[in-house]
Amino acid sequence: MAEALVSLLIEHFGSMALEPIEEEVRLVKGVDEDVANLKTNLEDIQAVLEDAEQKQLNDASLKRWLDKLKNATHDMDDVLDEWNTAILEFKIKKEEEAENNASSSNKKVCFPMPSSCFCFTRVKRLTLRRDIALKIKELNQDLDRIAKDKEKYNLNIKRVVERPERRQTTFLIDETKVQGRDKDKSLLICKLLRESSDDGSRLDITPIVGMGGLGKTTLAQLAYNDETIKTHFDKRIWVCVSDPFEEVKIAKAIIEGLGNSAPSSVELNALVHCIHESVAGKRFLLILDDLWLEDYSRWETFYVALKNGAIGSKILVTTRKQEVSIMMGAATHQISLERLSEEHCWLIFSQLAFMEGTTEKRA
Repeated sequence: MAEALVSLLIEHFGSMALEPIEEEVRLVKGVDEDVANLKTNLEDIQAVLEDAEQKQLNDASLKRWLDKLKNATHDMDDVLDEWNTAILEFKIKKEEEAENNASSSNKKVCFPMPSSCFCFTRVKRLTLRRDIALKIKELNQDLDRIAKDKEKYNLNIKRVVERPERRQTTFLIDETKVQGRDKDKSLLICKLLRESSDDGSRLDITPIVGMGGLGKTTLAQLAYNDETIKTHFDKRIWVCVSDPFEEVKIAKAIIEGLGNSAPSSVELNALVHCIHESVAGKRFLLILDDLWLEDYSRWETFYVALKNGAIGSKILVTTRKQEVSIMMGAATHQISLERLSEEHCWLIFSQLAFMEGTTEKRA
């Protein structure tokens, strides 16, 4: 959990430093450097977190160090919430002031001097941004000490393993280019429209399993965009999961897919609670594309929350690994995707050749 918190905070502080913000809510001079130092310290700590998490079981002192880090990250999360709230309030106030100015311009009487309310608001903004700046400075000092203390424990820096970049998928598809999956599509839609499975489960899971390049994502896209599916489900959510399985990001993607604003919190508990409340009474279809997770304990957190949806809700998973299907307890419901026939392969090849020829002529 500490690693997830640190990763999210690095991302937030990085965007905070780059985001263009109105001068009225800009932090006081010099705090940009503190934000940059916070980000640097967090990145240095992140490099040794994996080793620290493993060694804390046999080292009480190291466990206390991790507890201090966790407390500090929670404090940073609170400051970020306060900062985001301040920006939101400023934008609302600015819109209100613009409306008031527009309405007063139609009146004959003018007031050349700013009102006491206006002056009070300006002072309040200045005080708020100074308070947030001071909190960031204090957090920076705390994190400086925590970062220096890590040297006592001879922690190993996590080696960065280059992962092959996985493409992000969406629900969009050009159906005119799809060949040979009509039967698979009909079978899948039939499964998704069925009210409940034979085992009486409140939330059915259907995995599409097959090697890379067979068209698992394409089949899921065909189902997602089918008109009968659109009318049958109250909500449809598409989440590209891939590897690694990042709980916080996935939780936020599900919440946003349900049409809600994801909380700024990096606490998985708060996000899962939001999912639980958001699906209540709704029949939904959740598609988790490119899932590699085999750890049931990490999946169970999501499954329990999603079971709060209405009867008839479905989860559709695409994966290359049979182990994923087994882990989810859905091996008996899976669709094992086979290779296309030579005829359909030739049709696809012909399409590609025609497109390439057309492109060359245009060039």
